[in-house]
Amino acid sequence: MQPFAHSVATSIPSPDINSFTVGPFTIYFYALCIIAGIIVATFMTNHRLTKRGAEPWVVIDIILVAVPLALIGARLFHVFTHFDDYFGPEVTDPWAWIKIWEGGIAIYGSLIGGAIGAWLGCRWTGIRFTTFADALAPGMLLAQAMGRFGNWFNQELFGLPTDLPWGLEIAPGNPALPIGAAPGTLYHPTFLYEVIWNVLGVVVLLWLGRKLSMQWGRLFAIYLIWYSFGRIFWESIRIDPSEIILGLRTNVWSAILGVVVGIIVLLVQRRHYGLEPSPYVPGREPEGQGADVEYVDTSAPDGAVDVVEASKS
Repeated sequence: MQPFAHSVATSIPSPDINSFTVGPFTIYFYALCIIAGIIVATFMTNHRLTKRGAEPWVVIDIILVAVPLALIGARLFHVFTHFDDYFGPEVTDPWAWIKIWEGGIAIYGSLIGGAIGAWLGCRWTGIRFTTFADALAPGMLLAQAMGRFGNWFNQELFGLPTDLPWGLEIAPGNPALPIGAAPGTLYHPTFLYEVIWNVLGVVVLLWLGRKLSMQWGRLFAIYLIWYSFGRIFWESIRIDPSEIILGLRTNVWSAILGVVVGIIVLLVQRRHYGLEPSPYVPGREPEGQGADVEYVDTSAPDGAVDVVEASKS
């Protein structure tokens, strides 16, 4: 038997299709997975923001800016880190870099674009940026888990050959298969590893949010550390083409940077003590919401607190 050839009796099959048609339109499961993740994250974030005292569904005003910029950032990051795949000498379609529905987005690009969009949305609505980030963290991690099923439908971004019983089947002729791979070769289902890791992370984030003072952006920092730490390992065993810098794939470097940024946020936000006084920045509370309520600013150093009595404008 050739190396890594394996019986498919205990393997994970890949879907035979990755899209379907409705009239003249082609609907890709990849896109549906991303959309489903966005919807779930929106509902979770709305619930968490509302519990903090924000107006119901103010999250919609924020994601209307954040989601488009996140998708743009995700696509551009992927294209720039796979430049030859879209602009190399053998590329025949000059518009391939635009075709996001065929796959190819990068989570770290979406974090950059989405953060810019969320900041703009928070400025617009008056929501405290760190409050939104912490409310978003569990839902975003779950959305990423759901989005990975799109890679399964596309039969892409799988890992090295393996003889483990949960190896992933990939259809013969897939252009992502390594040259010379034996028939029946199975591959590490990196999409599944990330799904499991992310779902565990959602449980951890929800638990930390209830048991500890994880406000002022600290819960989002834990999200960055958790996701990026796992991504270092999944990315290291993937075999899809990638730019290599100092012996590591670009997304491994991105994941390492994600861990570093998360740690820095945790350290910097230590200057805040206790809980955030309000989900809104001062002076931006909805009319009447702050009446007869005392907000305590517990972020002052040395235990000092400023009591600000909110009044109707």
